[in-house]
Amino acid sequence: MITERQLDEARLAFGRLREAMSGVIVGHEEIVSGALISLLCGGNLLLEGVPGLGKTLLVRTLASALGLQFSRIQFTPDLMPADIIGTDILTEEDGKRRFSFAPGPVFAHIVLADEVNRATPKTQSALLEAMEERTVTVGRTTHKLEEPFMVLATENPIEMEGTYPLPEAQVDRFLLKLEVHSPTVNELVEIARRNTEGQGIILPDPVASRDDILLARSVVREVPVGEGLRKFVARLVLATHADADSAPAVVKEFVEYGASPRAAIAMLQAAKAHAFLEGEPNVRVRDIEAVYHAALVHRILLNFRGDAEGVGITEMISEVWRRTKVT
Repeated sequence: MITERQLDEARLAFGRLREAMSGVIVGHEEIVSGALISLLCGGNLLLEGVPGLGKTLLVRTLASALGLQFSRIQFTPDLMPADIIGTDILTEEDGKRRFSFAPGPVFAHIVLADEVNRATPKTQSALLEAMEERTVTVGRTTHKLEEPFMVLATENPIEMEGTYPLPEAQVDRFLLKLEVHSPTVNELVEIARRNTEGQGIILPDPVASRDDILLARSVVREVPVGEGLRKFVARLVLATHADADSAPAVVKEFVEYGASPRAAIAMLQAAKAHAFLEGEPNVRVRDIEAVYHAALVHRILLNFRGDAEGVGITEMISEVWRRTKVT
């Protein structure tokens, strides 16, 4: 049972964390909120945008403000799975040879998978077990990753040269997917000022501890959700399936595979975290709406006709939202 004192401590810690990130990141409020929601849910976050929009800086800022172990993996076409998870190496001690495990960069609390879609699908898949089970298996030995653990991956738009599509199984393991857009004129002026005056960008000192994060995660799991809202989320997910009676005509015509049950789990988890960050005692429809697109947009696969006609998934799931009512 979460006490009032623990609730206050958790909210204060994440208030400090949001403030620390806002002191470095100009604009991108939705992205900062998505990163905090993913952290609260113990989930992974996928950020998509062209190079130079601050995706990497955002992840570095989050890691610095948390004071946890941080590692960055720069994905390239020649990157191998062992470069991520580690490998057994032959060592000699007291005249005896034996194999010992050399952990890779995935053994950290905050892992930045930078430009993840520049590596081959085989290498991308090396993250699957870590992202879902929080373990890494090498040979016959399974190594457990220390909590809190999360992967924040950045990717360039798939139309750009030198990129590979992410495997569907990996995409589904991201709690949320957010698009990073270009800054406004005023934001761009402020970004240029911060980078060209004084000491430049200075990452924040730690403002939240590992215990703060684990406590906040426990608090978020206790945020209540009404049964009507649970059914509402279930209907939203089912309406993305072409064979569902409640699916809009655009879904029936252009969708090959609708969202998986992970979408419903992600939506409820993220809605709880959003309510927590907003200081609300329970989940509301507006909390679900705030995370709806980010929880669904990467979990729907178009059929051949949908791909050929360039159907927009964002507009499609907006239509699902409009046609699905809370009962």
